[in-house]
Amino acid sequence: MAAQNGVLQEDVFELNLHKKLLDIFHVGNFYYFFFDLTNLQFKYLSPEIKNVLGYEAEDMNLDFFMSIIHPDDQATFLNYENANLKFFRNLPADKILKYKISSDYRVINSQGEPIRILQQIVPVQYDDNKNILLTLAVHTDISHLKKNNKSILSYIGLEGEPSYIDVDVEEVFKTSKEIFTKREKEIVGYLINGLQSEAIAQKLFISKLTVDTHRKNILAKTNTKSTIELVVKVISEGLL
Repeated sequence: MAAQNGVLQEDVFELNLHKKLLDIFHVGNFYYFFFDLTNLQFKYLSPEIKNVLGYEAEDMNLDFFMSIIHPDDQATFLNYENANLKFFRNLPADKILKYKISSDYRVINSQGEPIRILQQIVPVQYDDNKNILLTLAVHTDISHLKKNNKSILSYIGLEGEPSYIDVDVEEVFKTSKEIFTKREKEIVGYLINGLQSEAIAQKLFISKLTVDTHRKNILAKTNTKSTIELVVKVISEGLL
């Protein structure tokens, strides 16, 4: 019955979902989503993401989200994901739905500003091999609550299970010296060649809005205020 433990019936699922939302997650400036780990896609992303990050829900996918994680926190994020995988694989099957993952890291909002997100995740469904298939997650802006840059990963026990706070994480991934994602490198290259957002969008088969968002993130990552300043810095410091 493991594959059905997360969702036995539609009405039971809805009841448990609302209970988890009310009992587990803090109310505040947040958005939530279901993430399907079988195809690495957002199954549902609440429109409140616009209030928190400034992006539209329909424009968000995993690649784009990974690109807006602060470059100094990307390795931390991946190390946490690796630790989460090991943690749940080592749990007995009947304990999988009794833990919440809590971690924090920085992302770049649509204005090019870094904000700190508290990420809280609960498994919703898993298979007979204890592989998690579906999760429910909430992202809360805690920039006003936490000013230091130290990220923390904790596993919060539910229904009487023990909690593990600020766990040590194996450093499998290390912070890269490269500050741009593959897509950002493409856009910077076009900017160096004098192309504007609309022309870049046509070249890359993406929307002008997406290009503009990437440009804001690029300026934030390089601490530059204009395209001219960006181009000079990229060329002079060999950032590509």
